[in-house]
Amino acid sequence: MQKQQPSQSPPRHPSKPGHPDLVADWESLQRVFLQPENDAVKATLVKYMEQILFGLQDFLKEHVGITEAVSLEALSRRFMESRIEIHPRRKLADVIQGIIEDIAPYAVNVASPYFVGHMTSALPFFMVHLQTIAAALNQNLVKLETSKVASIYERQVLAKLHRRIFQRSAAFYAAHIQHPESTLGSFVGDGTLANLTALWVARNRRFQPTEGFEGVEKEGISTAMAAYGVKRAVVLVSGMAHYSLRKAGGVLGIGNRQIIPIDTDVNGGMQIRHLTQAIRDCSGPASQTAIIAVVGVAGTTETGHVDPLDEIARVCAGENIHFHVDAAWGGPTLMSEKYGGLLTGIERADSVTIDGHKQFYMPMGCGMVYFRDPLAMDAVAYHAAYVNRPGSVDLGIKSIEGSRSASSLILGSALDIMGSGGYAVLIDHGIETAREFAREIRQRDLFELTTPPQLNILTYRLCPPALQKRLHSPDPSVRRRTCREINRINIQLQREQREAGRSFVSRTTLPPAPGEEEGRVVLRAVIMNPMTSRKVVRDILDEQAAIYTAMASA
Repeated sequence: MQKQQPSQSPPRHPSKPGHPDLVADWESLQRVFLQPENDAVKATLVKYMEQILFGLQDFLKEHVGITEAVSLEALSRRFMESRIEIHPRRKLADVIQGIIEDIAPYAVNVASPYFVGHMTSALPFFMVHLQTIAAALNQNLVKLETSKVASIYERQVLAKLHRRIFQRSAAFYAAHIQHPESTLGSFVGDGTLANLTALWVARNRRFQPTEGFEGVEKEGISTAMAAYGVKRAVVLVSGMAHYSLRKAGGVLGIGNRQIIPIDTDVNGGMQIRHLTQAIRDCSGPASQTAIIAVVGVAGTTETGHVDPLDEIARVCAGENIHFHVDAAWGGPTLMSEKYGGLLTGIERADSVTIDGHKQFYMPMGCGMVYFRDPLAMDAVAYHAAYVNRPGSVDLGIKSIEGSRSASSLILGSALDIMGSGGYAVLIDHGIETAREFAREIRQRDLFELTTPPQLNILTYRLCPPALQKRLHSPDPSVRRRTCREINRINIQLQREQREAGRSFVSRTTLPPAPGEEEGRVVLRAVIMNPMTSRKVVRDILDEQAAIYTAMASA
């Protein structure tokens, strides 16, 4: 079959001075759009893609530093062009070479075992292959007409993780996995959108249609509150909850001040007595407050701790309140037979967030939201005449996103490649290495463990013995000055280690410890790279000790 040609080719632009072979015309477009321009371009592609596809870790080690010692200001000056030129500026081979030489060295090698500062880590090499295939297929999961089998496959992947979370019967999944009216969950761009989706559903179910009121989604939040005789709507969240929940308050129209934090204990877990008191405060007739949801966390961003999910579930069930669990970080712990019990109670939640690009080791960005009730997402269904028509089974009907890639193909394939046991090995290694890190900290006089790891995140600080002693002074002013001095040391220490470029931990600020007067600046380590060993942990602490020694002598 002959390829159709347009009735008239776009006009050829005159050659750009200095670049006679780079012209924006129909012939050039065909060369670029359909295949490599020439053998030189193909050779460049093969050279780098072979390294990336079959030697990813070596490629990153060779071309990407942990953090290159170049200021953001200096980097910014290199990227000041704001004009898109009519003609091409460079050939594909030159562009690829430029990425390798001008971008990669100043990116961050999150795959290094010494990069233990954030919730981003190495990818298994096969993820790049799966991502490439998914990109090449370019399926759009908004509608069956643009995805077909990919949408059916996505339902299967959602069911697999739904079963791991909620532990419903085999008969339940046989009935709902491919039922057109059932929605077990949704893939979204990230955890922020997953949390927003969960609270969107919870809000709409809390202010569902009643006599004379067509529901909050149609009539808006102010009309909804008037219809239900309340003056405000709130979400009660762990005091260590992710800031995406405050964003959700703004987007949903209740205001981010109505995302009310519940006090946590010293390790960051929600205190149930404070939760029950907050519910009582909101429930009295004088309060005129509607509780949309309670949010617990399975793996807090700051310290990696898990809220008492079972107890929160019991409280929410007794009060008929939607219980959402933000398990963006900790959800994959359910793969581990050894440590999955740390998330006991998650199976009683009404909705759960999990991120694929965290501990499922997927490329950025993949989030998921799951609902215990397969009809819950009916509360956010939308239709349009040209897509997602009433009566269709398109996945986009109940998704906050429209056009959406087939990230489910990547996750589903990874589950087949790794199995729950393979992911368990990664999860177990992270938790156990974090505990070894904590033991190493406790053995060193220079350091103080500030939050012991429950999952695979811990916080600590460099706190020399002389300063530790002063923290127990009976004089509040001495304790205050000491806290500030310790904070200053840890800020400078983290900054200098980052700029040295050999290893990386992040830092955060925790509330004051009992008896202290100031918030505590602490170092934060996230252990998810399977190549991060006890030796690496020791090296990182040794480097920090050496940096402090140099700081003290200066």
